[in-house]
Amino acid sequence: MSDIHRNLLADAAPRTHLPEDPAAADLAERGPEAFGDVLRAHPESSLCWALLAEGALNAGTPDADVAAYAYARTGYHRGLDALRRAGWKGSGPVPWEHEPNRGFLRALWALTVAAQRIDDTAEFERCAQFLRDSSETGYAELSAARPLQGG
Repeated sequence: MSDIHRNLLADAAPRTHLPEDPAAADLAERGPEAFGDVLRAHPESSLCWALLAEGALNAGTPDADVAAYAYARTGYHRGLDALRRAGWKGSGPVPWEHEPNRGFLRALWALTVAAQRIDDTAEFERCAQFLRDSSETGYAELSAARPLQGG
């Protein structure tokens, strides 16, 4: 497919904007010491699950990488549910520039990183491509903040 066709198709796809995540406001208001309470109050929050995954990835141990994979997968699936409710049809841009989208995109990147660390190559490749297809800006921001191993 030529670049012209690719750009035309990308421009035609509607951009999905998730609604505000109430957990984000709760975390900002109540602080990190209330994280568990905020997560229990908002288990649908991709942002909360992404934060758990990122914390586990920071530990850098094999067991923590498995935990990160599970946390990130939960955030990813909660995000897919939210995207569908927002009108997403399985493809199209999910802009990083829209702040409420970032919880989902962070969970997707954490799942990418965790999949690479536990040698789930097919999931790693699928998630990395999904993030690029959803938001090149998100991919650039997240991969700069948490580079892949060997990358």
